[in-house]
Amino acid sequence: MNGATTSGELRAHNRSRLLRAVHDCGAARTRSQLTRELGLARGTASVLVAGLVEDELLHEAPAAEHGRGRPTQVPGPHPRGPLALAADVREDAWELAACELGGRATVLAVRPHDGTPEGALGTLGAALAAERGRLGHRVIGTGVALAGPVRHGGLVDIAHLGWRSVDVPRLLGAGREPPLPAGEVFVGNDTAFAALAEARRGRLRGVRVGLHLHVDFDPGGVLVVDGRPLGGATGSGAEFGHMPLIGGERPCPCGAIGCWSMEVGANALLRHAGLEHGGGRGRAQAEHVLATSREAVAANAAALGRGIAALVNAHDPEAVTLSGHGAELYERAGEALRAACEPYLMAIRRERPPRIEGSALGWRGALLGAMESVFDAFLTPGGLECWRRNHADQGRDTPDTRNVMNSTSPAENPL
Repeated sequence: MNGATTSGELRAHNRSRLLRAVHDCGAARTRSQLTRELGLARGTASVLVAGLVEDELLHEAPAAEHGRGRPTQVPGPHPRGPLALAADVREDAWELAACELGGRATVLAVRPHDGTPEGALGTLGAALAAERGRLGHRVIGTGVALAGPVRHGGLVDIAHLGWRSVDVPRLLGAGREPPLPAGEVFVGNDTAFAALAEARRGRLRGVRVGLHLHVDFDPGGVLVVDGRPLGGATGSGAEFGHMPLIGGERPCPCGAIGCWSMEVGANALLRHAGLEHGGGRGRAQAEHVLATSREAVAANAAALGRGIAALVNAHDPEAVTLSGHGAELYERAGEALRAACEPYLMAIRRERPPRIEGSALGWRGALLGAMESVFDAFLTPGGLECWRRNHADQGRDTPDTRNVMNSTSPAENPL
């Protein structure tokens, strides 16, 4: 039940359903297909689409191919429609993108930082303020992915960078004009956001219980149930990288002993090769080790496989997806990973083990998940009414910023 009790509430509910369907399918389905899938009458769908076009939320274009009769229309993002700003803050750099309805992301900037909260979030905050000033009313919110556990919607801890209870929204908005509106900044763990994107647009789509693991300098993971990552009571759950999954004894910067993260990821690759590691340093060197050292890759893949077995025994997922270096390790040493995983599975798990595969989204998962967090808040009856009431009229009088999505950069995501 949708809870609608009046014709106006039902119309608002169906507007958000239709727009959500366009977003989730990547703006790839025709109006007729969407009408059938949503169980709408043809006339109702026509009225809804016309209203969404009038509000500059949708734009229709002819399908590439169609049969006899009237041309088939494909609803997609309006050239002056809503945009989500999404940022992926990694240990040594951040990436900022603008994302439109349907999921297409265009990278706006990539910047290195010094690893401090002020150095990373201060420069990102300035870039966000500049883009909000340029794009105006089209910006519906900002999603920010970070490489550490996030509590209470905005406090992040990144142990190996020395970040403790860093207030992300405060640092992003400090002294900015225009200021970041309260309630329009969505902060989350990069692995949780990558898992969300994988569930919406990748290999966990339609999977009831899945496990997603993202490996960068160290591993992170989250359980995904019915398309939603499970975040825990405060939002910082599923820190699988800080579990003693494979019986190690190394002290971890997080304060625990024997964390899985000490044996998997770029830091472990660098340590295996005798190179300086920690503090978000050595990304290029780690990539070189990954490409040239079979021994280091095999050791990393084996540690990853053993940890996966422990998590599979605990959570019984249908599928395990790997992003970041995890996907690269699986591609380069998948046999070693599977060989290390299988003996540690319970017998009942070995009879029908979950599939293990690389992410469909590559390194872009965290960025796309940050985007999804913004659209999840927007694609509601209340969010669309706010757009219609406060933004659509003024949008017709502001400069056209449609070219923000016309980048030819190789970093552009085609989703």
